[in-house]
Amino acid sequence: KLGSHPVQSKCDFEAVFYVAPGHFSGTYPSPRELASHEGNNSEYIKMNGNITSKECGSSAEIELATFDRETLFVKAINYTLLVTFVAFTQVLVLIRQMEMTSTPAGANRVSLLSVGLQTVSDSYLFLAHLTMGMFAQRFSTLFNAFAIAAFFKFIIFSIFEMRYMLMIWKARRPSGFSGGWDAMRRELSILYSRFYGSLLFGLIMLYRLQKYMRVFVFAMFSFWVPQIFLSIIEDHRRPLHPLYIVGMSATRLAIPLYFLCCPRNFLHVRPQYTTGNWLMAWVAFQAAILLLQHR
Repeated sequence: KLGSHPVQSKCDFEAVFYVAPGHFSGTYPSPRELASHEGNNSEYIKMNGNITSKECGSSAEIELATFDRETLFVKAINYTLLVTFVAFTQVLVLIRQMEMTSTPAGANRVSLLSVGLQTVSDSYLFLAHLTMGMFAQRFSTLFNAFAIAAFFKFIIFSIFEMRYMLMIWKARRPSGFSGGWDAMRRELSILYSRFYGSLLFGLIMLYRLQKYMRVFVFAMFSFWVPQIFLSIIEDHRRPLHPLYIVGMSATRLAIPLYFLCCPRNFLHVRPQYTTGNWLMAWVAFQAAILLLQHR
């Protein structure tokens, strides 16, 4: 039931816009720039405004600006430098962990699922940076920066982490690697098929559950949980090096926290400080339990 006030079927809107002072090069774009939609880096203009309707009691604020390529390039390159530093640090702590568990007895104490989750996460980051590089291939500077970041992520998951997974798999199934080449090839095919099957399954779930992205992120960042339960069930002592626990926990948080907590990220993603704080607390909680188990 509607009230006594008549329903407004027609709304008149009033638009007011203000153009902020900009800077211009004073030159007209060439035909090539017009055809490729490339503007001059020195051209910049910003416009603010609002649209209001007194009859309908609604309003909207609008902010428009030209493409500030120079600022975007600086932010994107700084981000790729962060990814490169994170990847280099992860390689160092992973090598230290592999040296600590180089024996079959040491590798047997490490959770294959924990390492597998980290490997799948790095493979997703490799695909993401490779895709961003392909979209930015028109700009050689951005393409090279994203290509380098993707290359480092590819090195981590395809060489170091896959090798570590193979070490753990071999320590848990020694009989499969002592029965000749056919048995070894069968074990390798099982390991790789499970890994790439999990990778494909995760991509499908990521596509189907886009509305539940936070749940997916928190699931991917629960990589220490399998190790915690394995240490409790099998009563393992010191399966992971403390440097590996702290280093991996901190570096893996760097990229998601950049987009969740940095208000000036290069993708202009709106910050979600609450989600970022909960994610950081969740990973820190897992790392704290592992460090307590290390004693």
